[in-house]
Amino acid sequence: MLKIAFHNSYKYALPEGHRFPMIKYELIPEQLIYEGTVHADNFFTPDQLTPTEILLTHTADYLQKLESQTLSEKEIRRIGFPMTPALIDRGKHISKGTLLCAQYALQYGVAMNIAGGTHHAFADFGEGFCIFNDIAIAANLMLSKGLAKKILIIDLDVHQGNGTANIFENVPEVFTFSMHGEKNFPTRKEKSDLDIGLEDQTGDQAYLSILKNTLPRLIDEVQPDFAFYLSGVDIITSDKLGRLSVSKAGCKERDRFTLSTLKNNGIPVAISMGGGYSPRVADIVDCHANTFRVAQEIFF
Repeated sequence: MLKIAFHNSYKYALPEGHRFPMIKYELIPEQLIYEGTVHADNFFTPDQLTPTEILLTHTADYLQKLESQTLSEKEIRRIGFPMTPALIDRGKHISKGTLLCAQYALQYGVAMNIAGGTHHAFADFGEGFCIFNDIAIAANLMLSKGLAKKILIIDLDVHQGNGTANIFENVPEVFTFSMHGEKNFPTRKEKSDLDIGLEDQTGDQAYLSILKNTLPRLIDEVQPDFAFYLSGVDIITSDKLGRLSVSKAGCKERDRFTLSTLKNNGIPVAISMGGGYSPRVADIVDCHANTFRVAQEIFF
Protein backbone atom coordinates (compact mmCIF):
# COMPACT_ATOMS: atom_id res chain seq x y z
CA MET A 1 0.00 0.00 0.00
CA LEU A 2 1.21 3.51 -0.83
CA LYS A 3 1.52 5.32 2.51
CA ILE A 4 1.21 9.11 2.37
CA ALA A 5 1.95 11.54 5.20
CA PHE A 6 -0.51 14.40 5.63
CA HIS A 7 -1.33 16.64 8.61
CA ASN A 8 -3.83 19.50 8.74
CA SER A 9 -1.02 21.85 9.78
CA TYR A 10 0.43 21.49 6.27
CA LYS A 11 -2.34 23.91 5.18
CA TYR A 12 -0.93 26.63 7.42
CA ALA A 13 -2.36 30.07 6.58
CA LEU A 14 0.22 32.85 6.61
CA PRO A 15 -0.70 36.37 7.71
CA GLU A 16 -1.77 38.92 5.11
CA GLY A 17 1.24 40.26 3.21
CA HIS A 18 3.16 36.99 3.48
CA ARG A 19 1.09 34.79 1.18
CA PHE A 20 2.72 31.66 -0.20
CA PRO A 21 1.18 28.86 -2.32
CA MET A 22 0.26 26.71 0.69
CA ILE A 23 -3.07 25.76 -0.90
CA LYS A 24 -1.37 22.98 -2.85
CA TYR A 25 -1.06 20.95 0.35
CA GLU A 26 -4.84 20.88 0.59
CA LEU A 27 -5.54 20.35 -3.10
CA ILE A 28 -3.11 17.49 -3.80
CA PRO A 29 -4.82 14.96 -1.49
CA GLU A 30 -8.25 16.04 -2.76
CA GLN A 31 -7.18 15.54 -6.37
CA LEU A 32 -5.59 12.15 -5.74
CA ILE A 33 -8.70 10.86 -3.95
CA TYR A 34 -11.10 12.40 -6.50
CA GLU A 35 -9.40 10.68 -9.45
CA GLY A 36 -9.05 7.37 -7.62
CA THR A 37 -5.25 7.24 -7.59
CA VAL A 38 -5.39 6.71 -3.82
CA HIS A 39 -8.02 6.37 -1.12
CA ALA A 40 -8.46 7.84 2.34
CA ASP A 41 -6.80 4.81 3.95
CA ASN A 42 -3.55 5.55 2.09
CA PHE A 43 -3.01 8.60 4.32
CA PHE A 44 -1.54 8.67 7.79
CA THR A 45 -1.20 11.58 10.24
CA PRO A 46 2.32 12.15 11.59
CA ASP A 47 2.79 13.44 15.11
CA GLN A 48 5.58 15.87 16.03
CA LEU A 49 9.28 15.27 16.25
CA THR A 50 10.69 15.14 19.75
CA PRO A 51 13.53 17.48 20.77
CA THR A 52 15.86 14.46 20.88
CA GLU A 53 15.02 13.61 17.28
CA ILE A 54 15.57 17.19 16.15
CA LEU A 55 18.87 17.60 18.00
CA LEU A 56 20.45 14.76 16.07
CA THR A 57 20.56 17.22 13.14
CA HIS A 58 19.91 20.77 14.39
CA THR A 59 21.78 22.65 17.11
CA ALA A 60 20.37 23.18 20.59
CA ASP A 61 20.78 26.96 20.26
CA TYR A 62 18.77 27.08 17.03
CA LEU A 63 16.00 24.88 18.43
CA GLN A 64 15.83 27.00 21.58
CA LYS A 65 15.42 30.17 19.50
CA LEU A 66 12.61 28.55 17.50
CA GLU A 67 10.83 27.28 20.61
CA SER A 68 11.10 30.59 22.44
CA GLN A 69 10.39 32.67 19.33
CA THR A 70 13.60 34.65 19.84
CA LEU A 71 15.15 34.53 16.37
CA SER A 72 16.62 37.86 15.33
CA GLU A 73 14.97 39.90 12.61
CA LYS A 74 17.84 38.99 10.31
CA GLU A 75 17.33 35.27 11.01
CA ILE A 76 13.60 35.59 10.38
CA ARG A 77 14.18 37.43 7.08
CA ARG A 78 16.55 34.67 6.00
CA ILE A 79 13.79 32.10 6.52
CA GLY A 80 11.19 34.29 4.81
CA PHE A 81 8.22 33.45 7.04
CA PRO A 82 6.96 35.46 10.01
CA MET A 83 7.59 33.27 13.05
CA THR A 84 4.72 31.80 15.06
CA PRO A 85 4.51 28.75 17.34
CA ALA A 86 2.07 27.15 14.87
CA LEU A 87 4.64 27.41 12.08
CA ILE A 88 7.26 25.65 14.22
CA ASP A 89 4.74 22.93 15.07
CA ARG A 90 4.02 22.53 11.35
CA GLY A 91 7.71 21.95 10.66
CA LYS A 92 7.85 19.26 13.34
CA HIS A 93 4.87 17.44 11.81
CA ILE A 94 6.36 17.66 8.30
CA SER A 95 9.73 16.29 9.38
CA LYS A 96 8.15 13.48 11.40
CA GLY A 97 6.11 12.67 8.30
CA THR A 98 9.29 12.20 6.28
CA LEU A 99 10.80 10.03 9.00
CA LEU A 100 7.72 7.81 9.13
CA CYS A 101 7.67 7.66 5.33
CA ALA A 102 11.22 6.32 5.45
CA GLN A 103 10.13 3.60 7.84
CA TYR A 104 7.10 2.73 5.72
CA ALA A 105 9.31 2.62 2.62
CA LEU A 106 11.29 -0.22 4.20
CA GLN A 107 8.04 -2.20 4.26
CA TYR A 108 6.41 -1.13 0.99
CA GLY A 109 9.33 0.06 -1.17
CA VAL A 110 8.09 3.65 -1.30
CA ALA A 111 6.23 6.18 0.85
CA MET A 112 5.45 9.84 0.24
CA ASN A 113 5.03 13.06 2.17
CA ILE A 114 2.54 15.61 0.80
CA ALA A 115 4.94 18.30 2.08
CA GLY A 116 8.66 18.33 2.94
CA GLY A 117 11.77 18.87 0.92
CA THR A 118 12.96 21.68 3.21
CA HIS A 119 16.52 21.42 1.96
CA HIS A 120 17.64 25.02 2.63
CA ALA A 121 17.61 24.53 6.41
CA PHE A 122 21.10 24.24 7.88
CA ALA A 123 21.94 22.73 11.26
CA ASP A 124 21.96 26.13 12.98
CA PHE A 125 19.73 28.37 10.89
CA GLY A 126 16.81 28.32 8.47
CA GLU A 127 16.69 29.74 4.97
CA GLY A 128 14.49 29.96 1.90
CA PHE A 129 11.17 29.07 3.59
CA CYS A 130 12.81 26.10 5.33
CA ILE A 131 12.96 25.79 9.14
CA PHE A 132 13.77 22.13 9.82
CA ASN A 133 15.56 19.99 7.23
CA ASP A 134 13.13 17.07 7.02
CA ILE A 135 15.25 14.78 4.84
CA ALA A 136 18.41 15.38 6.87
CA ILE A 137 16.55 14.67 10.11
CA ALA A 138 15.06 11.47 8.72
CA ALA A 139 18.38 10.31 7.26
CA ASN A 140 20.23 10.86 10.54
CA LEU A 141 17.54 9.02 12.49
CA MET A 142 17.55 6.12 10.03
CA LEU A 143 21.30 5.79 10.47
CA SER A 144 21.13 6.10 14.25
CA LYS A 145 18.46 3.39 14.46
CA GLY A 146 20.45 1.05 12.21
CA LEU A 147 17.68 1.09 9.58
CA ALA A 148 20.10 2.12 6.83
CA LYS A 149 23.84 2.01 6.36
CA LYS A 150 24.34 4.01 3.16
CA ILE A 151 21.83 6.66 2.05
CA LEU A 152 21.53 8.40 -1.31
CA ILE A 153 19.73 11.74 -1.35
CA ILE A 154 18.43 12.57 -4.84
CA ASP A 155 17.52 16.26 -4.88
CA LEU A 156 15.89 17.28 -8.16
CA ASP A 157 14.30 20.51 -6.96
CA VAL A 158 15.35 23.45 -9.15
CA HIS A 159 17.24 24.99 -6.21
CA GLN A 160 20.41 23.45 -4.84
CA GLY A 161 19.94 21.53 -1.59
CA ASN A 162 22.50 23.71 0.16
CA GLY A 163 21.44 23.00 3.73
CA THR A 164 21.43 19.26 3.12
CA ALA A 165 24.84 19.41 1.44
CA ASN A 166 26.31 21.33 4.36
CA ILE A 167 24.84 19.04 7.03
CA PHE A 168 26.26 15.92 5.38
CA GLU A 169 29.51 17.37 4.07
CA ASN A 170 31.58 15.15 6.37
CA VAL A 171 29.19 12.22 6.72
CA PRO A 172 30.35 9.37 4.47
CA GLU A 173 27.20 7.32 5.16
CA VAL A 174 25.12 9.88 3.22
CA PHE A 175 25.74 10.76 -0.43
CA THR A 176 24.11 14.02 -1.55
CA PHE A 177 23.23 14.52 -5.22
CA SER A 178 21.70 17.82 -6.32
CA MET A 179 20.73 18.65 -9.91
CA HIS A 180 19.58 22.26 -10.04
CA GLY A 181 19.60 25.58 -11.86
CA GLU A 182 23.18 26.85 -11.64
CA LYS A 183 22.21 30.55 -11.67
CA ASN A 184 19.22 30.14 -9.38
CA PHE A 185 18.90 30.53 -5.60
CA PRO A 186 20.99 30.10 -3.51
CA THR A 187 23.60 32.45 -4.92
CA ARG A 188 26.28 30.85 -2.79
CA LYS A 189 26.18 27.11 -3.36
CA GLU A 190 27.39 24.54 -0.87
CA LYS A 191 29.30 21.42 -1.94
CA SER A 192 27.17 18.32 -2.39
CA ASP A 193 28.88 15.01 -3.07
CA LEU A 194 27.68 15.54 -6.63
CA ASP A 195 26.34 18.84 -7.96
CA ILE A 196 25.08 19.25 -11.50
CA GLY A 197 24.29 22.87 -12.27
CA LEU A 198 22.00 23.38 -15.25
CA GLU A 199 21.91 26.39 -17.56
CA ASP A 200 18.78 28.53 -17.71
CA GLN A 201 16.15 27.22 -20.17
CA THR A 202 17.41 23.63 -20.01
CA GLY A 203 14.64 21.55 -21.62
CA ASP A 204 13.40 17.96 -21.61
CA GLN A 205 16.01 16.37 -23.84
CA ALA A 206 19.08 17.74 -22.06
CA TYR A 207 17.59 17.40 -18.58
CA LEU A 208 16.50 13.79 -18.98
CA SER A 209 19.71 12.81 -20.78
CA ILE A 210 21.83 14.11 -17.90
CA LEU A 211 19.68 12.37 -15.30
CA LYS A 212 19.61 9.06 -17.18
CA ASN A 213 23.38 9.14 -17.61
CA THR A 214 23.98 9.99 -13.95
CA LEU A 215 21.61 8.15 -11.63
CA PRO A 216 22.39 4.52 -12.63
CA ARG A 217 26.10 5.25 -12.37
CA LEU A 218 25.65 6.81 -8.95
CA ILE A 219 23.75 3.80 -7.68
CA ASP A 220 26.52 1.51 -8.92
CA GLU A 221 29.20 3.63 -7.26
CA VAL A 222 27.47 4.54 -3.99
CA GLN A 223 25.67 1.21 -3.42
CA PRO A 224 22.95 2.78 -1.23
CA ASP A 225 20.52 0.67 0.74
CA PHE A 226 18.06 3.56 1.07
CA ALA A 227 17.17 6.72 -0.88
CA PHE A 228 15.40 10.00 -0.25
CA TYR A 229 13.96 11.72 -3.32
CA LEU A 230 13.13 15.43 -3.36
CA SER A 231 10.77 15.75 -6.32
CA GLY A 232 10.29 19.51 -6.67
CA VAL A 233 8.17 20.51 -9.67
CA ASP A 234 9.73 23.97 -10.00
CA ILE A 235 11.71 22.71 -12.99
CA ILE A 236 8.74 23.17 -15.38
CA THR A 237 8.59 25.95 -17.96
CA SER A 238 5.73 27.84 -16.32
CA ASP A 239 7.36 28.06 -12.88
CA LYS A 240 7.84 31.66 -11.72
CA LEU A 241 11.14 30.91 -9.96
CA GLY A 242 12.56 27.95 -11.86
CA ARG A 243 14.18 29.38 -15.02
CA LEU A 244 14.31 25.92 -16.63
CA SER A 245 12.15 24.74 -19.55
CA VAL A 246 11.10 21.20 -18.68
CA SER A 247 7.58 20.28 -19.80
CA LYS A 248 5.01 18.72 -17.50
CA ALA A 249 5.47 15.48 -19.45
CA GLY A 250 9.24 15.75 -19.00
CA CYS A 251 8.82 16.27 -15.26
CA LYS A 252 6.65 13.16 -15.09
CA GLU A 253 9.26 11.18 -17.05
CA ARG A 254 11.88 12.38 -14.56
CA ASP A 255 9.81 10.85 -11.75
CA ARG A 256 9.17 7.67 -13.70
CA PHE A 257 12.85 7.12 -14.47
CA THR A 258 14.01 7.92 -10.94
CA LEU A 259 11.48 5.69 -9.22
CA SER A 260 11.75 2.79 -11.65
CA THR A 261 15.55 2.88 -11.37
CA LEU A 262 15.34 2.71 -7.58
CA LYS A 263 12.76 -0.07 -7.63
CA ASN A 264 14.72 -2.12 -10.16
CA ASN A 265 17.76 -1.87 -7.89
CA GLY A 266 15.78 -2.85 -4.78
CA ILE A 267 16.33 0.51 -3.05
CA PRO A 268 13.46 1.75 -0.82
CA VAL A 269 12.67 5.44 -1.26
CA ALA A 270 10.95 8.14 0.79
CA ILE A 271 9.69 11.07 -1.29
CA SER A 272 9.27 14.70 -0.23
CA MET A 273 7.46 17.10 -2.57
CA GLY A 274 9.67 20.21 -2.60
CA GLY A 275 8.91 23.38 -4.54
CA GLY A 276 6.44 24.43 -7.21
CA TYR A 277 5.58 28.05 -8.01
CA SER A 278 3.69 28.18 -11.30
CA PRO A 279 1.10 30.98 -11.58
CA ARG A 280 -1.67 28.41 -12.12
CA VAL A 281 -2.09 26.32 -8.99
CA ALA A 282 -3.62 23.61 -11.19
CA ASP A 283 -0.24 23.14 -12.90
CA ILE A 284 1.52 22.76 -9.55
CA VAL A 285 -1.05 20.27 -8.28
CA ASP A 286 -1.03 18.23 -11.49
CA CYS A 287 2.76 17.94 -11.56
CA HIS A 288 2.93 16.93 -7.91
CA ALA A 289 0.04 14.50 -8.44
CA ASN A 290 2.03 12.93 -11.29
CA THR A 291 4.69 11.88 -8.78
CA PHE A 292 2.05 10.01 -6.77
CA ARG A 293 0.50 8.53 -9.91
CA VAL A 294 3.86 7.23 -11.11
CA ALA A 295 4.75 5.82 -7.67
CA GLN A 296 1.43 3.98 -7.48
CA GLU A 297 1.93 2.58 -10.98
CA ILE A 298 5.53 1.45 -10.48
CA PHE A 299 5.39 0.05 -6.96
CA PHE A 300 1.83 -1.23 -6.69
